[in-house]
Amino acid sequence: MARIRHKSLDCSPGCAVEATLQLIDGKWKGVILYHLLEGTLRFNEIRRRLPNITQRMLTAQLRELEQDGFVLRTVYAEVPPKVEYSLTPRGRTLEPVIMALKKWGDENTGFRRDPESPADLDEPAADCPISCVQAGG
Repeated sequence: MARIRHKSLDCSPGCAVEATLQLIDGKWKGVILYHLLEGTLRFNEIRRRLPNITQRMLTAQLRELEQDGFVLRTVYAEVPPKVEYSLTPRGRTLEPVIMALKKWGDENTGFRRDPESPADLDEPAADCPISCVQAGG
């Protein structure tokens, strides 16, 4: 987990924002959470949706999300082992946050066709990364 800048997060009204961002910080956690909003996924299903993440990084990010209580890791006693990841009730509480980030990104980043028109949520822009295309927007 990221280094906490303050020993106590009661320093100012913005500390709650800082604490939240520390929990979902990094390049991949928000994207992993976004994909898990769709439902339970196996490790390789997540990896296929995020082709630019290394196996090691995905494992580390999933472990941190699990430790923070956002993701549930379920291991089935099978050969080969089957492991599934899903959002916990606490993880589900981040849905409005993740969707607000997606909406803001759709409206304010270069991942859409025409910067003057509203984002088309049904069809990704031509320059949208593969993980964005596979996520459906």
